[in-house]
Amino acid sequence: MEKLSVVIITYNEEKNIGSCIDSVQSIADEIIVLDSFSSDSTIAIALQKGAKVFQSTFQGYIAQKNKAIEKATHNYILSIDADEQLDASLQTAIGEAKKTFTYGAYKMKRCTNYCGHFIRYGAWYPDRKIRLFDKRVAAWGGLDPHDKIVFSKTIAVKQLPGEILHYSYSSKEGHVLQNERFSTIVAESYYFAGKKTNWFKIIVNPFWAFVYGYFIRRGFLNGEKGLVIAFNQARYTFYKHKKLYALQIHGLKTGSDIQPSTHTDRLSGNIRAHV
Repeated sequence: MEKLSVVIITYNEEKNIGSCIDSVQSIADEIIVLDSFSSDSTIAIALQKGAKVFQSTFQGYIAQKNKAIEKATHNYILSIDADEQLDASLQTAIGEAKKTFTYGAYKMKRCTNYCGHFIRYGAWYPDRKIRLFDKRVAAWGGLDPHDKIVFSKTIAVKQLPGEILHYSYSSKEGHVLQNERFSTIVAESYYFAGKKTNWFKIIVNPFWAFVYGYFIRRGFLNGEKGLVIAFNQARYTFYKHKKLYALQIHGLKTGSDIQPSTHTDRLSGNIRAHV
């Protein structure tokens, strides 16, 4: 049977890290936690749960996740966020996959818990993610914070049954705050990558984000929470393009509409994206 390293990056995750680690104990041969100097009990909890804990200054999601992979002893990696857990079906599926690991990567569905309810309609679901992979042919890439797995060669990817349970939003107010912070990070990443926006996108893209999530992807079946999510996705899209446009006009000069966020701001609140 192949061995598996589970890697997790953290910052002030004392509310989540224990449950996250518990959900991977049955399939992990080692658990690596790369922490960005948490000021709460994250490290103590991770150590108590048997994880190997390292610390490193946060330099962006992609860099941090790849740095965590470098700490792993084994070739196969399961990379999860601290506010995520594996459900029982996914634990079993990964345990079966470990017997041979005949694929270079495995993808799985992710289901977000929004204010106490799991969201199974709309743009957020099934939110398929590649999280289990052979580090010899795969690594994190993309643009912060839109991290994704990229491969050094063409490989087959297998879909696993079960779900990652994502405990991201505990309140509507927290969702609004994350939109504000996260849209700044996205705008900066796009700006430095040379991506452009315009007034057409500022006006039309938020409208399309709402229509796509609420009607086309049947977000209305989530009830009142579906409407709130779709509205916030539209608002996030508006913020993202508005801030990028401000950067195009003003750059990062003092007094411009937005300024580059600090590394601490980027990680605080464990900002996650559904894009």
